[in-house]
Amino acid sequence: MSAETINIVPITKDIVSNKHGDLYCFCWIRNGVSSIEIDNKEYYNVSNSIFLLNPRHTWKINKPNNENSSGYLLYLPQEALDHPLINKLHITEVQLFVSEQIPKINLAPGIEKRIEAILEMMDELLGSHLNHKEDALLSLLHTFFVYCDGQCNIKSIMAENNAKKTLVYKFKRLVNHKFSEYHEVTDYAKSLNVSNKYLNQCVKEVLGVNAKKVITEQRIMRSRHELKFTDKSIKEICFQLGFSSPDYFSYFFKKHTGITPTTLRQA
Repeated sequence: MSAETINIVPITKDIVSNKHGDLYCFCWIRNGVSSIEIDNKEYYNVSNSIFLLNPRHTWKINKPNNENSSGYLLYLPQEALDHPLINKLHITEVQLFVSEQIPKINLAPGIEKRIEAILEMMDELLGSHLNHKEDALLSLLHTFFVYCDGQCNIKSIMAENNAKKTLVYKFKRLVNHKFSEYHEVTDYAKSLNVSNKYLNQCVKEVLGVNAKKVITEQRIMRSRHELKFTDKSIKEICFQLGFSSPDYFSYFFKKHTGITPTTLRQA
């Protein structure tokens, strides 16, 4: 993936879609936008949300005239979404843009600050001449999509009468909030009032992986973030994320990533 294929634009004025050709647009709106028009339909109350826009969509962001930034537009080519590190997160043409509905993510309180920090770091890297810039951008892009947490590929295809997809959506949200406390499928099945077998069946059908994999990916993602972007000690991170000991944390992390927490932090 080349850094030249990525573009980040701050939302400081009205912006229309026809300037970036066949690029996908990930539109993070913090506040200060009156509406966004997508395929001639206008959406209001769009603060603290991300819209995932396919190249086939025509859209316009309507912003009152002022100099303050209201968020960012992240433009990506198909090759970025096809990268193995990104593709395994289900951010693909088939899953992310599977229906005619507009994929939208409403961010949880506090997450918007992390999203903003990630996009600002990417923007800074794009304007730099640092060695290994592409690797750093890919890591940040991976973190960005993981924070989006796959909600888009579930919500965009979820019908109100589809009990399995509704259950998986609730499961994913519960993993977001309870990953440091609940580590087993049994914990989540009990909270959702279903059997382990049924929860696994639904998750496998909707996401293509079992429920334990979703839990593990969340624990690894949060571990990576704390190791990369905080100054906390490995021991502090270990107990904060619900691991029983630093030794087990190191074992778990290496088992699922191939490297130790110390190696990742020193990379």
